[in-house]
Amino acid sequence: MIEFKNIHLSFDEKTIFKDFNMNIKEGEKVLLSAPSGKGKSSLFKLLLGFIRPNEGEIFLKEKKLQRSNLPYFRKYIGYVSQDVDFRNHGVWDLLVEIFSYKQNRGLEMNRGKVLAIMEYFNLSKSLLEKEVNQLSGGERQRLGLIICILLDRPLWLLDEVTSGLDKEMKEKVVDYVLKQDKTVLIISHDKIWHKEHIRIEEW
Repeated sequence: MIEFKNIHLSFDEKTIFKDFNMNIKEGEKVLLSAPSGKGKSSLFKLLLGFIRPNEGEIFLKEKKLQRSNLPYFRKYIGYVSQDVDFRNHGVWDLLVEIFSYKQNRGLEMNRGKVLAIMEYFNLSKSLLEKEVNQLSGGERQRLGLIICILLDRPLWLLDEVTSGLDKEMKEKVVDYVLKQDKTVLIISHDKIWHKEHIRIEEW
């Protein structure tokens, strides 16, 4: 489903990847494990087309990533960033805005569905009435994941989505992700992701 082929990537003469190759099958849950600064987040940015490799090719379902087909790639991907950096907005208004975008208009998003997912992740319904800047780090992480769930994209990129959560909630997040019929790439230092059904890619 995803192929990184002979990727070379460097910034300011610092080599991040040299002849990097990785294949991910549809439906796999893959934990990316490497020291800080070794390109885990860069892989996500490459897939999203935010940065381009110096050399090499990236394929999604046998379609090569190019500037001309970036919308195809991005429509396929749900991305939760490490800092979950939403601009300040009412939480419900933020959700309405996201689902008003052209590429999202055909998706189901209603208050009942949102509240059901929020309840699973131990979020009070009063959160919908708050401003984004009133949320804790853990609340923003869960909100980012909820948006990813509602967008229902086939490929999820999850960057440190459990770092600000307590152990019980980390377990709930991992359990939820493993049950989804999605291809998921995970960046996390939490050992809680070291599960039988998660493939670990180290470099």
